[in-house]
Amino acid sequence: MKKALILGVTGQDGSYLADILLEKGYAVYGMVRRSATGNTRNIRHLLDDEEIFGSRFFVKRGDLADPVSLHRIIEEVEPDEIYNEADQDHVSWSFDIVGYSADITGAAVGRVLEIIRQVNPKIRFFQPCSSNMFGLTEARVQNEETPFNPQSTYAVSKVTAYYFTRYYRQAFGMHASAAILYNHESPRRAIEYLSRKVSNGIARIKLGKQRKLALGDTSAKIDWGHAREYMEAAWAMLQQPTADDYVIATGEVHSVQDFVELAFRCAGLNSVDHVVQDRSLLRPTKTSTLVGDASKAKAAFGFAPKIRLPDLVKAMVEADMALESGRST
Repeated sequence: MKKALILGVTGQDGSYLADILLEKGYAVYGMVRRSATGNTRNIRHLLDDEEIFGSRFFVKRGDLADPVSLHRIIEEVEPDEIYNEADQDHVSWSFDIVGYSADITGAAVGRVLEIIRQVNPKIRFFQPCSSNMFGLTEARVQNEETPFNPQSTYAVSKVTAYYFTRYYRQAFGMHASAAILYNHESPRRAIEYLSRKVSNGIARIKLGKQRKLALGDTSAKIDWGHAREYMEAAWAMLQQPTADDYVIATGEVHSVQDFVELAFRCAGLNSVDHVVQDRSLLRPTKTSTLVGDASKAKAAFGFAPKIRLPDLVKAMVEADMALESGRST
């Protein structure tokens, strides 16, 4: 039985990875930091499954900020694969917590890779990166050769993570791969992110719990995919005989306004009646329209996303309707 360690298992991506790996017969160990212990919604179905929890799914306490805990966990688990899904991945927050974002999103990747090199350099490592690394670009469609030009602390930190991964692969021959992931959403997305703020806000409006939905710039155009499909790509990357870096994207672009309109229609509502602009939500810097070319991933392991935006939005609105229907306030 293969063993996998997921750093950041309670998040959207980490929880889908846990599901995928368990379905594939792995024993899965998830690292949880203290501030996330009260946020187990995404893995509650695994924690409550008596046949899985404690036999094939395990939780380990640790933190990317604490190299001692990382070293202990990797030594104890002896994983075949490590997926690093633990970081400060909120772009807006990164402007306000620059040092923390740079450390946890960027420098911590170097810590993890160095521990792997010392404990067992044969462990395969997956590092998620971001389309935000391209920032302002003249390339209409971006691929693995497009130069980076990050426009946020978050994006700069992801560039650091990307180059740490490449360095350890090239310098030490480690099977370390980075995915340049474009926006990916799901009903498991945390509520402070735009897509989930929209789907949850609409559910609350529909149920009479709130009246308005405050948004920033809805003209921005985004390449949106489904998180589970992108995590299936993460697993496929680590099964390749040679480590490499890949763009993971749909190649389709839709505006935030498109997302909003689709979501309101799913609830039988009109966005004009409820959406208000809040200029405080505008970011200090903008990126170009980022559209990914995933042809390299398609050629290597058949990546071909099937879930398009209308189905993604419908799933998110329906999930939040069910969630908010079960809440009294």
